Amino acid sequence: MRRTAFGFGAIALLICGGWLMVRTVWEGMCRHPAAGVPVAALCAAGVLILYLRGPRRRPHGGPGPLSEAARELFEPPQELRGPAPEPSGHPHRDIARTVVLAEPEPVEPEGEAADYAALDADGFEDAIAALCERDGCSDVQVVGGAGDLGADVIATAPDGRRLVVQCKCYGPATKVGSQDLQRFGGTCYAVHEAEIAVCVTTSAYTGPALDYAEQCGILCLDGEALAGWSEGSAPPPWQADEGL
Repeated sequence: MRRTAFGFGAIALLICGGWLMVRTVWEGMCRHPAAGVPVAALCAAGVLILYLRGPRRRPHGGPGPLSEAARELFEPPQELRGPAPEPSGHPHRDIARTVVLAEPEPVEPEGEAADYAALDADGFEDAIAALCERDGCSDVQVVGGAGDLGADVIATAPDGRRLVVQCKCYGPATKVGSQDLQRFGGTCYAVHEAEIAVCVTTSAYTGPALDYAEQCGILCLDGEALAGWSEGSAPPPWQADEGL
């Protein structure tokens, strides 16, 4: 309240003081008309200076030169932007059409040997499942991972038997040992109810591993046998099992 009262008082004093000054100047000009010329010139000069120093306002509704330059700088030319996609009537489809990613088509290893050793563990399991499906297996499932209990691919062979495959994607210097086969042999029949148990690797097997596999009836495919199956020069493992 005090500040408001002081403010109104100061405004009143300025108004009264200005009025007295204007009245004094006016009375002086009436008594001495020649003195009014310099006063009028000073007032005109002051008004001109205030006008020149005041801010310039741009007309409302149109962009100025700076905004046009910025638009040309940050917006690409029309020929680079390309034609706008036609609206399909569905907002989500219109947004999705701006970025279209082509899904890679699955490549099935058929007719020539694939470089299975270059795959990771998951890719190798998918490749073996693709081979099983290519050669007539049904209900092919990739079940490898944590807690798979030794089974990586499960399928039904063309003759109706249950096929359980373990995949070992090893380098050439690493062989599948007897412990690997023992873990698989302990679950493939009792847990997964396999009628055909197969172990496929990109490398080779140790002697004890092959002895154990023969005792348990596990078919072992090394890198060379896998290449023959992939190329079609060797029969699938479930057909090889029929002659045993």
